[in-house]
Amino acid sequence: MTHYKILVIGGGTAGIMVASQLRKKDVKSIAIIEPSETHYYQPAWTLVGAGTYDYKKTARPMESLIPKGVNWIKDFVENVSPNKNEITTKNGNKYSYDYLVVSPGLIYDFSLVEGLEEAFKMGVVCSNYTDPEETWNQIKHFKGGTALFTQPTTPIKCGGAPQKIMYLAENHFKKTGVKSSTNIVFATSGGVIFGVKEIAKTLMNVVDRKDINLRFGHQLKKIDPKNKIAWYALGDNQSEYNHKDVKMHKEGNLIGIQFDFMHTAPPSVAPKFIQNSELAEEGGWMKVSHTTMQNPDFHNVFGLGDVAALPTAKTGAAIRKQVPIVVDNILKLINENTLGKMEYNGYSSCPLVTDYGKMVLAEFDYKNNFTPDPKLKQMLIKDSSKEHWRLWMLKKYMLPYLYWNKMMKGENV
Repeated sequence: MTHYKILVIGGGTAGIMVASQLRKKDVKSIAIIEPSETHYYQPAWTLVGAGTYDYKKTARPMESLIPKGVNWIKDFVENVSPNKNEITTKNGNKYSYDYLVVSPGLIYDFSLVEGLEEAFKMGVVCSNYTDPEETWNQIKHFKGGTALFTQPTTPIKCGGAPQKIMYLAENHFKKTGVKSSTNIVFATSGGVIFGVKEIAKTLMNVVDRKDINLRFGHQLKKIDPKNKIAWYALGDNQSEYNHKDVKMHKEGNLIGIQFDFMHTAPPSVAPKFIQNSELAEEGGWMKVSHTTMQNPDFHNVFGLGDVAALPTAKTGAAIRKQVPIVVDNILKLINENTLGKMEYNGYSSCPLVTDYGKMVLAEFDYKNNFTPDPKLKQMLIKDSSKEHWRLWMLKKYMLPYLYWNKMMKGENV
């Protein structure tokens, strides 16, 4: 059995950043377990799905991002035994550790929405989360009718993404002349367009400008791909804004929306090896302290990123703030046998593109307080809760640059 001082599960944003920052502090004996050959900059997939970003530019070989001095174990994790400080991989290899960093991201469970997997295979439903190039293919060939944008009831990566592509699609429909024969519907299980009041106010103005029908309290249960019907259960928070007379169906307690185009985020869950481990909380996500990212039961184990059970949005921006806290805590434990004093306040950020060339930047904490970065003033942006072309430039050009050249190389940005 090979032993490492620090074992990192996952070569995504969180795993690479943690390993890079630890190496900058000259920590040795680090390994990353990651089966994928390619690392993707997924925040740009919204733009790929709208035909305004090259998919190839979102991908880089994993090998090019693994920090020097870090061992890459190209394998899947099969089992985590935190009581033994051991990991077992799919190939049957075992690894032990002094400290474990758990950042494998999330996985998609299509079975949670009946008919969804078949709908994807048939090309009836598209998703920026799985194939943004197919999303763009369907948007550019759309000829009018009901364009349904929706999402599952599970937590998802970047909760704003299902509506970002809707705003860009509307813009494209207008350019191609199909908007006049189109009803755009956004159906979500939530009760508001966005949880931060300042951002919600702006987005409701966008919804009005784009003439979008909002349907809240709609819990996606199943898809009928042959007849193109999305079936929903209605929650207690059901409400509607800007009604559109689209074709509807009823089946028992479910209501169905007939669609001609549909985009959704897939239902998301923690990887099975987390769900089945002692690290999981009731919902299957990894249990961590909301401020220190430390597992409360195993003090040499830290979790961050999409897999962590944190009451904030699952975004790369959240990871950017979580990583320095995990790194500081591990270094303090190694050197002083105590945790550091840094605390995570739930910061996350959602760049909400509202048109080609316009964006709003939602930055918020655990309490959904609007917390804009003071550095935005350097870009001459007074209020990032309002649409601005400079924020679009940030999304399309500056953030990818910072990601590849700063964040992935262990710099705090």
